[in-house]
Amino acid sequence: MAELRLGPLLRYIDGSSATVWVEASRPCTAEVRCADGARGAARTFQVAGHHYALVPVTGLSPGTATAYEVLLDGARVWPRPGAPFPPSVIRTLAGDGPVRVAFGSCRWAAPPSGGRGARDPVGPDALDTLAARIAADPGGERPDILLLLGDQVYADETSEATRRWLAARRDLREAPGAQVADYEEYTHLYHESWLDPQVRWLLSTVPSCMIFDDHDIVDDWNTSAAWLADMRATPWWRERVLSGLMAYWVHQHLGNLSPADLAADPGYAAVRAAPDGTEALRALAARADDAPGCVRWSYRRDFGRVRLLMVDSRAARVLDEERRAMLHPREAAWLRAQALDRPDACDHLLVGTSLPWLLPHLVHDVEAWDAMLCRGGRGARWARIAERLRRQADLEHWAAFPESFAALAELIATAGSGPGAPASVLVLSGDVHHAYAAEAHWPGRAPRARVVQLTCSPVHNSVPLSIRLGFRFGWSAPARALGRWFARHGRCAPPPVTWRRTGGPWFGNQLMTLTLHGRTARLRLERARAPRPGRQRLETVLERELAP
Repeated sequence: MAELRLGPLLRYIDGSSATVWVEASRPCTAEVRCADGARGAARTFQVAGHHYALVPVTGLSPGTATAYEVLLDGARVWPRPGAPFPPSVIRTLAGDGPVRVAFGSCRWAAPPSGGRGARDPVGPDALDTLAARIAADPGGERPDILLLLGDQVYADETSEATRRWLAARRDLREAPGAQVADYEEYTHLYHESWLDPQVRWLLSTVPSCMIFDDHDIVDDWNTSAAWLADMRATPWWRERVLSGLMAYWVHQHLGNLSPADLAADPGYAAVRAAPDGTEALRALAARADDAPGCVRWSYRRDFGRVRLLMVDSRAARVLDEERRAMLHPREAAWLRAQALDRPDACDHLLVGTSLPWLLPHLVHDVEAWDAMLCRGGRGARWARIAERLRRQADLEHWAAFPESFAALAELIATAGSGPGAPASVLVLSGDVHHAYAAEAHWPGRAPRARVVQLTCSPVHNSVPLSIRLGFRFGWSAPARALGRWFARHGRCAPPPVTWRRTGGPWFGNQLMTLTLHGRTARLRLERARAPRPGRQRLETVLERELAP
C-alpha cells in the first residue's frame, strides 16, 4: 500500500482549477477529491528512487472553498485520522474580491532544542504561528497566496539532527562536511522543513508560490565569476549544484506553474515519460548551470487584476565582469514583456525578487563602488581587494549589478507610467533578515503608479546585533554622506532613481501581507511573538495604505 511521505501542498490556484503536490512511498495514482465533486488524478513520476505527483484539480467554482482529501491507489491518506487541524480546503479566486498576498523569506527549519514546548533558539516560527491562527478560526481572514521568497531550505547551515543523519551515511570529515552533498540529502532537508505539523497543514490549505535564493544551494551562490571558478574547482560542487537544482525543480518549481504551462513544458514531459526521470532531470539541471538563461525559473501568475512576476535573481546571472548582469538578456527580455503586457489589465504589479532592489543608501553605494572596482576601475590591486570584500560582506544585490539596477528602474518607471498604468508597482524581497519599506521617485519623471520596495525577512532565523546596528546606521544621514564618498571613489554613475525609507527597519521572525482590492493596496507587517513556550501569536507591527 502506498503511503504519503510528504505533502499535500496546495500550489497553483485560479478561479476554477488548482494543483496539489504529493510525495508517495511507491509508484501509484494520486487522486484529489473535493467535497463539491471536483477532482483530479495523476500518476506518480520517479526521481532518484522517490515518487512524486502534481495533481491538477478542475471543475472548481470561483470564489468558493471546498474541503478535499488525497487518495493513493484509492486509499485515503489525507486528512490523517485524528489530526488536530481543520480540513484542508481549496479556496478559489473570486473575480472581483480582494486578494491577500502574504510573503517572507529565510526559514531555517531546525526544531527547538530541548524538545516539544521548549523555547526556540531563534524565536517563534512565523509560518507555524500563521498556521495556528488560521486553524483556530478556519472561516476567518487568511492569505489567498503565500509567497516564499528564497531560502526555503538551508543546504549549507544544517541542524544538529540533520548533521547526525548525515554522519550516519558518510564521513563528515570529507567535503562538503555537514552540508548536504546529493539529491537524497536534499530530500531530507525538505522533509525536515515540510513535515513540521503546523507548516505541513498550512501548505496544504494556503496556495504557495516559491523562488530560490542562495542558501537553497550555498551561501553567496553565483556572487561572481571568480567565486564560481573557485567552486567548480572543488570535487563536490558539481554534484551539489545539480542536486540542488533537481530538488528545487521537483519540490518548488513545478508547483509554481499553471496547468497550461505544465502541459507545454518539455522538461516535465520528459521526466514523466521516463520509467525513471532522474537522468532527464539531471540533464535539465546541467543545462541550467552550464548556460544561464536557457532554463527559465522565473514565472508569471495572475490573481484577477493582480499580476505577480517572480524573478530568478540567482541562476540567471551573467558573471563575466565586462558583461556582468543580474539577468541574462533572454531573462531580461521576458521580464520586460511580462511587465508591459496589457498594463490596463493590471491594477497592481508585484515584482518578486529574493534580493532587494532598493537598499539602505550606504549599502547601495558600497555595492556599486565594489562592482566598479572589481571591474578594474581602480586597477588590478583594488580589483583583488574588492573581490575579497564582495564575498566576505555579501555585496551581491541589485546594486552590485549597476546596469541591471538601472534597467529594472527604467522598466518599473515605464510599467508605472501612462494612462493605463497600475495603481502600484510593489517590489517584494527578502534575504536581509529584517523588514523595511522604501518608496522610489524619478527625478524629472512622475510615474502614475506608487512604487515601493517591500522587504520582509526572516520567517524563522536570526540576525546578529552587529548587523542590526549596521542596517539601522545604513539609512542615516551620516551613512548617506559616507556612501557618496564611496561612489565618488569608484567613479560610479548616479542611480537613475531616488528613494527614501518610509518604514523600518524591523527585526524578528515576521510576515508581510498585502490586501489588494480594486485600485487600493494595504500593507500589514506582523511579527511572531511567544510570551511563553507553546503560546505563539502574530503581533501587528504596522498597518498602512499603499495605494491609491
